Formats: sequence, structure tokens, C-alpha cells
Amino acid sequence: MSQQIEISAELREDVGKGASRRLRRAANKVPGILYGGEDDPVALTMKYNELAKAMESETFYSQILNVVVGGKAQQAVLRDLQRNPADDKVMHVDFLRISANKPIQVHVPLHFINEDKCVGVRQEGGNISHNMIEVEISSLPKDLPEYIEIDMESVELNQVIHLSDLSLPEGVTIVALMHGDERDANVVSVQQPRGGGEEEELEAAAAAEAEAGEGTSEAGSDEDASEG
Repeated sequence: MSQQIEISAELREDVGKGASRRLRRAANKVPGILYGGEDDPVALTMKYNELAKAMESETFYSQILNVVVGGKAQQAVLRDLQRNPADDKVMHVDFLRISANKPIQVHVPLHFINEDKCVGVRQEGGNISHNMIEVEISSLPKDLPEYIEIDMESVELNQVIHLSDLSLPEGVTIVALMHGDERDANVVSVQQPRGGGEEEELEAAAAAEAEAGEGTSEAGSDEDASEG
């Protein structure tokens, strides 16, 4: 487990869209909220530069964070992140408090390893197709993984890895599979390159046609020779 990320925040007295806009423009701060658990929701402000630096880490989006408000640290996870569609800057952040004895649902990244050694690529000429880059899991906070690893080395051509094929740490379940086998989605596969099969079929057909043409020509020559 990597070192826990700490988010420094201040209580926000002035709330509303206008106040949030002034914070972002004048003070270069980001409004947010911390809610959940037994405590009341609290409105927050965070320095944009500090938040942006924390967001550079992959674990910011999937791991437990220490949100420090007024010198008091509270454990939380990121629940929502609103961005400006024009420049992608963060406009608002939602943090959800967690309890040690209550499961939480979090999206964690998928890490694909040994893709350069994949049998279906190196020996069979396929391409790796990723259908997911993260998966929603449920676990107690102490069991929360940083990521789920998928080893691609032995995956063959036309083989599909589904959610049910993933190797999970103890105490971790995949949320989609809690709703039935029909939610067992395709995660990653090794597929024939587009057009590869068609080109091979066309080449084979052309070769067969050429052989047939040669046979006809030879038969015609024999007939001509017998007539002569």
C-alpha cells in the first residue's frame, strides 16, 4: 500500500454558485464537500495547486485519503469530480467519509502486465483489445487494493478475459458480478488484426484461381496437340 495522500482543506462559510465562482477566480481555490458517516456534511475549500498535485497520483482516484479540516484528519474517498469542459480545470470535489467496519464501493484501475510477452500477439499475430481500464469493487477500507493486476503472458488469440476471470485479493468483490452472471463483461481480449483474415482468404482464393487457370491451359494445349 502506498503512502496515504493528505488533502488540506478549510471550512467554507460562503456557499452558493456565486461564491464558488469567486473562489475559483479570485483566490485560485476549489470548492468541495465532505459528507457521509455520522457527521454532518461540511463545505470545504482547497488550494487549486495542492489539489492538482495530489491528483497527479493514480491512487487519488481510488484510495483512502486523509482530508484534514481545521487540524482534524478524516478518512474519505473521492466520490465525484466536476471539471470545466472548456479547460478541464477542476470546479468542485466531493469526498465521502468512510467507516472501518462498512464496505465501500470504489473504482480501481486495472494494470495489464506482460503484454510484450503475450502468446496471442508474439506467436499468433493478434492485437490486444482493452474494453476496460478500471473496475468497480466492494471491500472494507482495510482490504481496498490500489489496483487489480491482469497477466497477459499466456493469453492466446481469440481468448477473452471476463470479470469473473480476474484474480482478486481476499475480501474484495466485483460490484457488477453481485448483480448476476449476465453482468460478466469482457475486460480484455486478443483479436485477429482487422482485415487480416479477409486478406488471407482473398490470397488463398486468388492462388486457387491461378492454379485452376494453369490446369485449363495445359488441358487445352494437350487437345491442340492431339488434333494436330
